[in-house]
Amino acid sequence: MDAILHGGTVVSEDGTSRLPLAIRDGRVAEAQPVRGFSLDLRGHMVFPGLVNAHEHLHVNAVPPLPRRQPFPNSYAWIEAFQAHFRAPEVAAALQLPKDLRLRHGALKNLLAGVTCVAHHDPWHEALDAPDFPVALLRGHGWAYALGWAYGPPVRESFDATPAGSPWLIHLAEGTDDVARAELAQLEQLGCLDARTVLAHGVGLGEQDIAKVIASGAAVVWCPASNLTLLGRTLDPRKLQAAGRLALGSDSRLSGARDLLEELCVAAVVGGLHSNALLAMATHQGADVLRMPEHGRLVPGAPADMVIVADAGGAMADSLVGLSRADLRAVVRGGVPRIADPDFAGWFDAAGVEAVPVMLDGRPKLLAKELADPALLALEPGLAFAAAGAASLLAGAQA
Repeated sequence: MDAILHGGTVVSEDGTSRLPLAIRDGRVAEAQPVRGFSLDLRGHMVFPGLVNAHEHLHVNAVPPLPRRQPFPNSYAWIEAFQAHFRAPEVAAALQLPKDLRLRHGALKNLLAGVTCVAHHDPWHEALDAPDFPVALLRGHGWAYALGWAYGPPVRESFDATPAGSPWLIHLAEGTDDVARAELAQLEQLGCLDARTVLAHGVGLGEQDIAKVIASGAAVVWCPASNLTLLGRTLDPRKLQAAGRLALGSDSRLSGARDLLEELCVAAVVGGLHSNALLAMATHQGADVLRMPEHGRLVPGAPADMVIVADAGGAMADSLVGLSRADLRAVVRGGVPRIADPDFAGWFDAAGVEAVPVMLDGRPKLLAKELADPALLALEPGLAFAAAGAASLLAGAQA
């Protein structure tokens, strides 16, 4: 549906603009449409949809390991988790269909304004569904980690990765000698170049970080996950200044509830300005993943965006620090997917049937195709409002 959003402040990597934002065929348009839905966004800021550069979509409903003392590295955490698999609640969560768990992870991200995700696990046919809630990194290479025999072999997967695509691996996820040695091991394998994207990197020293930057590689920072598992995270400043740092949420097994909470943690521990944090979660993260159409609102890019109330101050201050319930609207492909009730006219004009829900105690409208009761049952804080439940029941009976 063609639309024109006017009166709001549109955020880009170069600053802000008050020019109208035109949408045509689900993408940002160069020129305003002759006809289309008009939305007055005075008092609002329009951000690009957020980019989550490291996520395990299918495990967000699995109960985490009870909190213990920090682990020396992720391999120790994985070993400790083996006994946790026998817990009845964990077994029950993992017995749910994988396609449902993947969609739940995607919905979790969408609710927090994330419209693009890098899923660091084997591909599944459910990810190819045309109505999958978020866009996904595709055509990339990946290995899981140097010290765990899961996923594709490290060197073979690296060699098979095209020059223009990223290659993902967990690396240096720890504070001990094992983690500190991993970058040198990766380099010895011949797997460190501009394609390489390292998840976590807590064990990287100053020389390691310089080597990562010099090679054109990058790191995905997941501070909440690092602090939970390891009690420490990396210093992000040099990597961010070089444009070689993205933000990820890992999953709820170890990380924050969502990328917005991850931004809040990053703001406390990272020593970075809110504008730098926003860059990592938008255009800089997209560049690390080699997805230049995402994380920015430029002509030809998908019309994926987050609309919030304008709080004044630095441009990112209106978003960094918010919770998901504070977001006024999350838009994918030029149409609203979840929004405050006063956006009902946009849902109607776009032909998107919406149902009333409550998100963390706030009333919202959710696109009906996302309002699968099985999905909502997996997501804490999200539930049908009474009218929404009645609407779905009436539809089923018809």
